[in-house]
Amino acid sequence: MKIAITARHMELTPPLREHIERKLRKVGKYSTRLVKAHFILSVEKHRHIAEVVISGARHIFKRKEEAGDMYSAIDKAMDKIEVQVQ
Repeated sequence: MKIAITARHMELTPPLREHIERKLRKVGKYSTRLVKAHFILSVEKHRHIAEVVISGARHIFKRKEEAGDMYSAIDKAMDKIEVQVQ
């Protein structure tokens, strides 16, 4: 799966990248037809926003979540996408 990560108003750290890849592997086990994933991570004052777009052979899964920290925002978005993929 091809992964693109865009970080706005923040620095993308290696542990954050690894967290994203770990979550994608979990979702990827449900479907082998997922082709591309694009994460847009941004920080606005105290809001951490994670927007996820995963493209498959026939479907596109989108989710945008916000939380107090970036890891929680990514977890919330990926949990909901996991349900959509199933």
